[in-house]
Amino acid sequence: MSTLDAVQATLAAEHAAVYVYGALGAQTSRSAEPGLYAAISSAYTEHRARRDVLTRTVADLGGDPVASAASYELPARLDSPERVARAARELEEGCAATYASLVANTAGVRRRWAVTALNDAAVRVLAFRGTPEMLPGADEYADR
Repeated sequence: MSTLDAVQATLAAEHAAVYVYGALGAQTSRSAEPGLYAAISSAYTEHRARRDVLTRTVADLGGDPVASAASYELPARLDSPERVARAARELEEGCAATYASLVANTAGVRRRWAVTALNDAAVRVLAFRGTPEMLPGADEYADR
């Protein structure tokens, strides 16, 4: 996979993450679940920023940034804080896998940026009640 293809795939994933986090935010309450609300809001802001960086990176690489889809599939039954947290955790696990692929397909400054994004996704998994992994985003090593 070329660097441009990897960045485009990551940009597409960030478009989806921003959309889904918007929906998750609508299912949280600042007064009833302040910790969850803050974590969802923070993740939304971070993913928007990463999406913007990736858009510029695609342009810098000479490509046309992949556009956001009109809509994305949302997790079913977001009727409790636990389900919202689970959906956010699963979203971050997917983002970690996408960033692991970006790490594998980039070098230099772009790779360091991707490593930071991968680390951030792994930390957010923990914030949404996930369990630590030795190599987040690399499912083939999950049993080690």
